Amino acid sequence: MFINNFDPVAFHFFSLEIRWYSLAYVFGILIGWFYCKKYLIKDKSILNIFDDLIAYLIVGIIVGGRLGYIFIYNFDYYLNNLSEILMIWQGGMSFHGALIGIIIASYFFSKKNKQELFVFLDLIAIASPIGIFFGRITNFINGELIGKATNASWGIIYPMIDDIPRHPSQLYEAFLEGIILFILMNLIYFKKNYKIGTCSYMFLIYYGILRIISEFFREPDVQLGYLFGSISMGILLSSFMILIGAILLYKKNDL
Repeated sequence: MFINNFDPVAFHFFSLEIRWYSLAYVFGILIGWFYCKKYLIKDKSILNIFDDLIAYLIVGIIVGGRLGYIFIYNFDYYLNNLSEILMIWQGGMSFHGALIGIIIASYFFSKKNKQELFVFLDLIAIASPIGIFFGRITNFINGELIGKATNASWGIIYPMIDDIPRHPSQLYEAFLEGIILFILMNLIYFKKNYKIGTCSYMFLIYYGILRIISEFFREPDVQLGYLFGSISMGILLSSFMILIGAILLYKKNDL
């Protein structure tokens, strides 16, 4: 059995702690930005303004992710600990909240620049699995979002939590939501006669499905538990993603 004794702090810069959590965001955004500019964007008008979109996305990710976590996963705690709301370096971000933040930020950016919203959402859908991959690896390093107990030889022990071998659910998610999703998005985008918006819709569907699969190996959030039966908040929110993606895809093909 592997024992997870990783330090959440990557290194110290004088008295400043540089955490893996922060580095995951930085490298995820930088590599995704580079990939879009180098391999995905062919329209010069989009290429010329794409750098400006990054600032909007950073705000959308941080604000949406944090508020999503507060209101969906841990509202009572932060209501009684208001001073900790801004302490994002300690963790506590919601993917689904960040997704909403990204969509809102992209909407305002597209309106400002008089461009089609789904042009930007498609690019984000294709590149975002890169950031998701780094984020899930960081979850593993931090020993958070732990998996369910297992007798498998690849079980992981998190000594700061207990001595029970558990599924490395964070690594499952890194593989499914990072690598597999990245491949699927690119296969769709590089098809002949690609229609704008397809990657955006299919991202909702594919991510939702892959997230639900991984949720079956992951412990529910301690403060929430299961909502009913074996349905966690992650499964519920991802089910809504699949439904919305399917509706949008149906309407697109129906036009």
